[in-house]
Amino acid sequence: DVQLVESGGGSVRPGGSLTLSCATSVGSFYCMGWYRQIPGKEREGVAAISAGGTTIYYADSVKGRFTVSRDNAKNTLSLQMNSLKPEDTAMYYCAAIRGGCGVRPFGLEWGYWGQGTQVTVS
Repeated sequence: DVQLVESGGGSVRPGGSLTLSCATSVGSFYCMGWYRQIPGKEREGVAAISAGGTTIYYADSVKGRFTVSRDNAKNTLSLQMNSLKPEDTAMYYCAAIRGGCGVRPFGLEWGYWGQGTQVTVS
């Protein structure tokens, strides 16, 4: 049974930093990613990382500010968020899909989702 549990959300001032973590039960053969959602809007992809951690994708809106990483030995996925902006305010979700991320990971049908952790920038 795949489980994804996010932590690390909170409130921060603009320009501040937060690090989100996702404890997973998936093995190392899964593409993993972070999505976010604002009430009333569709969930959007933020970052994705291949099973081996060698290929990484970012949404244009977070490039240069966010860094995704994974530790397969510890079964964790992280998202370091710097220079946060009010528009980064959202519920952030950890996601996983078995296999590769493909060339357009944010267009995949992700099979597994966490419950989310709230990030508020104000």
